[in-house]
Amino acid sequence: MSECCVVAGDRKAPTPARRARGVIAWAVPGAILVSVPKCPACLAAHVALWTGLGLSLPAAAFLRGGLLILCVATWLYLILGRLLRIGADSRHLRGGPNHGASSR
Repeated sequence: MSECCVVAGDRKAPTPARRARGVIAWAVPGAILVSVPKCPACLAAHVALWTGLGLSLPAAAFLRGGLLILCVATWLYLILGRLLRIGADSRHLRGGPNHGASSR
């Protein structure tokens, strides 16, 4: 059996807790993006309703923009991590740059 088959066979299946964490990591930014109101006044009203804190319109606009940027950045981080992991797995399975090189 080749070395890559042995290494691939040693890989353990993800635990239910790890799978749940992965699903939550992808779902939370989407849920926040869906629930953020389009106008700052509505965001200020939601914050006041749920927390009792009053926000000015400029503060609500800043908070809304920050939430949107944070959610998109989180998704980009998750996508980049997934792509790098897929790339590393495919390079490993193909043998990588030193595949077939003699060891000295």
